[in-house]
Amino acid sequence: MVNVVVVGYGFAGRCFHTYLANLAEGMSIYGIATRDQSRQKQASADYPTAKIYEHLDQVLDDKSVDLVVLATPHHVHAEMAIQAMKAGKHVVTDKIMCMNAGEAEAMITASKENNVLLSVFHNRRWDWDYLTVKKAIADGLLGEPYLYQVGIMGYGAPGGWRGSKEQSGGILFDWPAHFVDQALQLVDSPVVSVFCDIYYNRHWNVDIGNYANLILKYENGARYQIEISNLAHGPKPRWYIEGNLGGLVKFGLDPQEPAMIAGDIDAAEQVRENFAQVTTVASGKKEELTIEPSRGSWKSYYQNIADVLNHDSELAVRPDQILEVMKVYDAAMKSSESGQVIFL
Repeated sequence: MVNVVVVGYGFAGRCFHTYLANLAEGMSIYGIATRDQSRQKQASADYPTAKIYEHLDQVLDDKSVDLVVLATPHHVHAEMAIQAMKAGKHVVTDKIMCMNAGEAEAMITASKENNVLLSVFHNRRWDWDYLTVKKAIADGLLGEPYLYQVGIMGYGAPGGWRGSKEQSGGILFDWPAHFVDQALQLVDSPVVSVFCDIYYNRHWNVDIGNYANLILKYENGARYQIEISNLAHGPKPRWYIEGNLGGLVKFGLDPQEPAMIAGDIDAAEQVRENFAQVTTVASGKKEELTIEPSRGSWKSYYQNIADVLNHDSELAVRPDQILEVMKVYDAAMKSSESGQVIFL
């Protein structure tokens, strides 16, 4: 049995990490760490048998703790993860892994030197929309994709530490961390250049930015555009993909989060108007198709972690993969500051 302590009991720690880790066979919520007294009370009510810690040092001193999950502000991920791994604990960090590739490399070194697991919570590798897109491409409906456009265009002030560039890294360090990970998994070609533009106007009285536009160019010629905004009034497709034999449009987000927050992730359902729409000539004639979603489960992430630690299974989200994500981020931030395309 893997004894897990989740560090941080805000939205991510409470609604994602403790919930999903608690569902994994061979894993249990041994404890929760938070300095906030109201959250300590909430944690005790939610998990009556869990130990409540106030500081990370207390967690690391407890020899019964196997896995430390960091649901904390991004800027402390590297420091806390390295501290935990030096104490012999396995570590999962929430996305984004850390603030830059240098920190990622230091984390990976600590993992190897202390012979402990390190992974990053990229649960959206099991998003229904991502898996649907992946299958449509594998089935040949689009031919060879040359344009990918993805994004989250919303309207609302970022709350808490997510509104601080120092603590979060900025607007690009939220949802787009998943998008970049998906981009590197989906396109079987090296990224050769990165361009990024970030718009700031402090509309919400925060310094993280209001819109980011990130464009990856691959060796095979494909372009992958990622957009995010907290100042957008109108919707855009979640996915827009064009290939030489077809195109795909998909609106709406993965349905697992609202179901999970309601208490039963397995009850998730995708409304039909958000099914992917494909126009294709792959069969030799033009067809308009509505694609049933390919169902994944976010439960798979922590089940994989449990299986790695209990049964020596293969790790699904490897730190070396996420190091490549952080290299893209380094190039993106350099591009946004210089206004130049950065070649890798």
